[in-house]
Amino acid sequence: MKKKIVLGVLSIILFFSFLFFYYFKLNPDKELVEKKKDLESAEKENIELIDNKLESSNLIEDVSYSAKDTKGNEYFLKAKEGTIDQNENNFIFLKSVNANINLKNYELIEISSNFGKYNINNYDTIFSKNVIITYLNNKITGDYLDFSWEKNLMTISKDVILENDKNSIKADVIEVNIKLKDIKIFMYEENKKVNIKLLK
Repeated sequence: MKKKIVLGVLSIILFFSFLFFYYFKLNPDKELVEKKKDLESAEKENIELIDNKLESSNLIEDVSYSAKDTKGNEYFLKAKEGTIDQNENNFIFLKSVNANINLKNYELIEISSNFGKYNINNYDTIFSKNVIITYLNNKITGDYLDFSWEKNLMTISKDVILENDKNSIKADVIEVNIKLKDIKIFMYEENKKVNIKLLK
C-alpha cells in the first residue's frame, strides 16, 4: 500500500515536472521572447552604427610628424595609421608607432609601440603596449611611456625592464631626462626594491 502511494506521488511529481518543462522550455514566455528580439535588434543597430562611424572617421594611413627645437634637437614620429579624436582635434590616436629622438651631441633614441596618442600642439606622446626604447647600448621595455617634448622627459612604467651588456634591471618606473642625460629608477612602494641582475 505504501509503495503504491509513493509511486503515485512520484508519478504526479513527474507529470507536473513534464508540464513545467514543456511550458517554459518549449513555449517560452512571450515577454522574454520580445526582450530577446529587442536586444538582437539593438545589437544590430549598434554594429551598423560602429561600422558607419569607422567608415566616416578621420582615418589617416602612414602618419608622420616631426618637430625641431632651437638647439637643433629633432623628434620624428610615424605610424601605420591614425585617427583624429572627434572631441579634441589636437589629439590623434596611432597604431604601430615608431619614433626617433635625435639629440644634438647625443646618440639616437628609438621608440616603438603598438599604440600611441599624439598631441599635435606640443608633440607630447603617450606610447602603449609593447613599448621598446633603445639608446646607446641600453634597451628599455615596458607597457606605457609618457614622453614630453617640452619637459625633455620620458617616464616608462608597467612591467619595466632595462637591459644592457652589464645589467638587467626590473622596476616599476624609469624616468629619463633626455636634456640632462639623467636616469632615475624606482619602485612605487618604499618596502620594495629595484631588482638588479648582473650579467656575465
